[in-house]
Amino acid sequence: MGRGRPHRGNRRRGRGGGPRRNARTLTGTLVVTRPGAAFVETPEGAFDLVRHGQREAMNGDEVEVALVEQRGRKPRAVVRSVVSRAVETFLGRFAPAGPLGAVVPLDARIGHDFFVVPEDPSPARLGVSDGDVVVARITEYPTRQSAPVVTLERRLGTAVELDLNIETVVASCGLPGDFPASVLEQAGAIEACVEDELAKDPSRRDLRATLCVTVDPVDARDFDDAVGARRLADGGFELSVHIADVSHYVGADTPIDNEAKRRTCSAYLVDRVIPMLPERLSNDVCSLRPGEDRLAMSVVMRLDGRGRVTGARMARSAIRSAARLDYDTVDEVLLGRADAPSEEIAELLHALDEIRALREGVRRERGAVDFETVEAHVVLDETGAPTGVSVRRRTRATGLIEEAMLLANECVAARLAERDMPAAYRVHERPAPEDLRATLQPLRELGLLDVETTSGLLAGDPFATQRILSLARGTDGEELASALLLRAQRRAVYLPANEGHYALGAPAYCHFTSPIRRYPDVLVHRALKALLDGRVEGREMRAQATALPQLCRTCSERERAADAASRASQKIKMAELFSGRVGERFGGVVSGCERFGLFVTLDETYAEGLVPVRALGGEWFAFDEDRMTLTGESSGETWGLGRRVVVEVTGVNVPRGQIDLALVRMG
Repeated sequence: MGRGRPHRGNRRRGRGGGPRRNARTLTGTLVVTRPGAAFVETPEGAFDLVRHGQREAMNGDEVEVALVEQRGRKPRAVVRSVVSRAVETFLGRFAPAGPLGAVVPLDARIGHDFFVVPEDPSPARLGVSDGDVVVARITEYPTRQSAPVVTLERRLGTAVELDLNIETVVASCGLPGDFPASVLEQAGAIEACVEDELAKDPSRRDLRATLCVTVDPVDARDFDDAVGARRLADGGFELSVHIADVSHYVGADTPIDNEAKRRTCSAYLVDRVIPMLPERLSNDVCSLRPGEDRLAMSVVMRLDGRGRVTGARMARSAIRSAARLDYDTVDEVLLGRADAPSEEIAELLHALDEIRALREGVRRERGAVDFETVEAHVVLDETGAPTGVSVRRRTRATGLIEEAMLLANECVAARLAERDMPAAYRVHERPAPEDLRATLQPLRELGLLDVETTSGLLAGDPFATQRILSLARGTDGEELASALLLRAQRRAVYLPANEGHYALGAPAYCHFTSPIRRYPDVLVHRALKALLDGRVEGREMRAQATALPQLCRTCSERERAADAASRASQKIKMAELFSGRVGERFGGVVSGCERFGLFVTLDETYAEGLVPVRALGGEWFAFDEDRMTLTGESSGETWGLGRRVVVEVTGVNVPRGQIDLALVRMG
């Protein structure tokens, strides 16, 4: 054929789907969502990778990619080179492989098996056996010419000893392990030094004589907020919220700060907490334990008789909590079924409860949307085996703390936004019309929509959402309606500029109240201190402003990872619990519908299982995506959201957190 023009496809793509030599290149972060599926996050947006376009890159790596143009579609990317590696150590299972050792990562997104060379003494030195879970450090990364190599740093234990299913969740979600030695060393040297700080800093208010208490879950170990309240002679209230002064002890760019910046938040799994800060700070120096002097950041708010804020003061402070209370005890006190530790504390709690009711009304009037959610937590024994399920609902006690924290967050955000202070604002956008549209048919079938409410809902009018939730309250469809509308909401994120919070109806909002477990709160504390000190244009704030866009993105991403790990760990233990209940029958409600079957939420435990479509009968079932129903072609039987059923547990897949169900009787 001679040396004519090359085929166009050969010009565009080389071996392995490579782009043309003159293709546009970008640098970004590789994100592997699951094996074989990845995208690269660049300053110009996110681009999916072409098939086999990941090459030797690994999740989290900074990479240079070339864009592959696609007619009529967004370009896709192929990795050209790795700029810097993100993964240095990982958890894996060790196995002998002839003269070599092999380590298979628990995080499947890493995408490679690694080898230990025969001359490496670490397996023998650590006493590692086949199947043991180890911490491996990468010494040679994968290339086209060579396999990746690791050395073993630590043996963690056998798969049974460690609960391999949960360890896999930890690894797959990229959650951190132990704190570095430099962080623990710095934390170990920190003392509370409250008296010294009061003497050194005349701006720090001594509020130790002011009554305040902590109210938390009964199993809480760190207490980062304390509250106080009293009625005023004019019919209004004074509400005080005191938050642990973490930023006093954690200076910017110190070892503790850099590690907290990397973690961004604490992760709460079914069997453990993976903290953002070392225990020395989170459970001791910064924890507002009763009867102990602690440094705090305080917001003291005045409210009128209708619950509206008339003024707020913010300051560094020193406090002393009078009591450590839990939600169950406070609910009993409010119902008159238990005594508070003192009459003064009883008055404080009743004042907080009045403020709660007033603030709920204020937020409702401005369009805030409150979803009634139920949290089901698997209860474990001392060996980690599941024994039951604890179901938590919103009560007066949880509500009074929630309203106090919401109000403190709003007041701080408003103060910072007035001066355009660089901080991590909590932003929640209006839901997308297409997401709201998907709720219409199921809500109609629940009898919760009329023409006016439908148009309002599609327009994103929060009052329309309020009306639907109000109509559903007390009906069989209450939890389903709440779940449908909650799924349609956008996820709140951290942004360096204030853009308001849709669901709260708040023109300005931030997270200020949990600096022990959230890094954005630390950033907010630093911004507030700079504002109080008149250091708005100081070097620290200029540095924070520069770093904020990336910090906010990282905090939002790591929050999602921590939430995903929490849910996955709960599902695993729920499946483990139901492994002992195969063959038992339970009532439930259809809470989800897909082409492949029905999701059923069981009564009492709120466990969710799947009835596969094949278990509905021998006929063909048509899936209606708008109505979220499955309809039998021959029988005309329709299965949709909200339908009550009785099911039998037919099996479980514990590693995947899956419960398999079969229908027993139609409701």
